[in-house]
Amino acid sequence: MQGKIIKQVSNDYTVLANNQNYICKSRGKFRNMKIIPLVGDLVEFNEKENYILKIYPRKNELVRPNVSNIDQVMVITSVKRPDFSSNLLDKLLVVIEFHNIEPIIIFTKIDLLNEEEKEKINKIKKYYENIGYKCFINTELDKIKTLFKDKVTVFTGQSGAGKSTLLNHLNIDLNLETNEISDALGRGKHTTRHTELLFIEGGMVADTPGFSSLSLSMMTGMDIRDNFRDFNMYRDLCKYRDCMHDKEDQCIIKNKVESKDILASRYENYIKFIHEEHK
Repeated sequence: MQGKIIKQVSNDYTVLANNQNYICKSRGKFRNMKIIPLVGDLVEFNEKENYILKIYPRKNELVRPNVSNIDQVMVITSVKRPDFSSNLLDKLLVVIEFHNIEPIIIFTKIDLLNEEEKEKINKIKKYYENIGYKCFINTELDKIKTLFKDKVTVFTGQSGAGKSTLLNHLNIDLNLETNEISDALGRGKHTTRHTELLFIEGGMVADTPGFSSLSLSMMTGMDIRDNFRDFNMYRDLCKYRDCMHDKEDQCIIKNKVESKDILASRYENYIKFIHEEHK
């Protein structure tokens, strides 16, 4: 029988088939083949013995969160407690785009900002919109709800950003566990302990555990460069076709940063990524 993995808890995989859930185990042959079943996988399984027999080819997959066959990722981005991190946001966007998945940015906790801080965040939000990203405030629930139909969506972002809180607001029947922010650390505890696909607004949403680090090690410096949308708008104007926008002369990207056509934090993060991740 064919179905989709919609939940993983330890070594138990919940497979949805014909509107029924089956709790399945993974065959040992997958371990030997170094293949790990993921939430989102289309699989063939034995409904009598409850073993997964085959995993169909994936169109994409992410690591931490471990989800496959994704249409879009909602990057839940806190602006206060924990504070806004352009480094984490840009790193997530680069990784998501590298996997050919559409990122959508959701800003949370705007209500905790003073007027000066709100103005700064609004300028940042406008910049990301201008370079082609869909951006929303977490209170724009009606607009956000229209994005899910017939899609597999992943929610991700730093711990304490409000992923589970937003999901609860989108569907009050979910009643997902949330936690207060630690005063000492300024971040939340991991309230999601497993990966699961939840049914929301005609689509499926992955609520996934938070993470403490994110690596770009699977990407080359050129991969990182090519997944900065704003750089791609101007890169053909650089003196060198393979310009890395770092130490080269007559680099249009560096000029655009100086003229404030490219957000300085974007360029600073890019330089950190290509040097820190690829020493």
